[in-house]
Amino acid sequence: MKGRTQTISHTTTIVSYICLVLFTLVTILPVAWMLYSSFKPMGEIMLHPLRLPASPTWDNYRKAFAYGNLVVSFLNSVLYSAISTAATVLLALAAGFALTKFGFSSSKVYFGLFTLGLLITVNSVITPLFIMETTVGLYNTRLGVLLPYIAFGLPMSVLLATSYVRSVPDALIEAAVIDGATYIQIFWKIILIVSTPVLATMAILSFLGNWNEFLMVFTLTSGEDMRSLPVAINSFAGRLNEDYGLQFAALVVGTIPMFVLYLVAHESVIKGFGEGALKE
Repeated sequence: MKGRTQTISHTTTIVSYICLVLFTLVTILPVAWMLYSSFKPMGEIMLHPLRLPASPTWDNYRKAFAYGNLVVSFLNSVLYSAISTAATVLLALAAGFALTKFGFSSSKVYFGLFTLGLLITVNSVITPLFIMETTVGLYNTRLGVLLPYIAFGLPMSVLLATSYVRSVPDALIEAAVIDGATYIQIFWKIILIVSTPVLATMAILSFLGNWNEFLMVFTLTSGEDMRSLPVAINSFAGRLNEDYGLQFAALVVGTIPMFVLYLVAHESVIKGFGEGALKE
């Protein structure tokens, strides 16, 4: 019986590894194809779409940066993602601190309102959001992009922050209060320090979400100097532009920062979830 159990366990392990290898291949091969295709001229892509480039060229990247204004769009994406991520993380952590440690009776109601925000999609509110920003004069402004980014990033971040800060010992907060510290001082000198794992998790998830966001920037801006990288990349696709080499080059430019960020910070994300980001 024991031998049979070990055989089943061994078989399960092999099948699991095979599934993981297949999933890895399905994930990596399209990215690899996109990468080496970005160094191929249009004619070679059409004639031999799967073949490695015969004579690799940087022309696609030069043309993509020249025609697509990718430098400005890239800097806009960095600006939108960095500012909205910093604001979202700090506001979410402050909200989590207040909801769990202030002890007011309506904290569960406010927490429920934050979590309800997870049910609201960008598609469902993009039209009233466009009308509202046009009315108040925020259309085609960077502030008009940043505010919705922060608003849509708060629900998930508040959920993570609240669950994590709840695990911080109350005795630590009470000792600081006895020593004369204000809640603002406690937030900056205690909560912000002990919440480093969940801060990293919130920051990475928020940054990646903002970096990949397309619909809001596409709808709420009209000038090339305001658009983000995903919107700029979209301009390479269409009936009037069918140069796949340029499209692949633009996609690589937009994808590389996400890969770098994940390779650098994936352990922080795992650590943030593992150390109580989703604990109750």
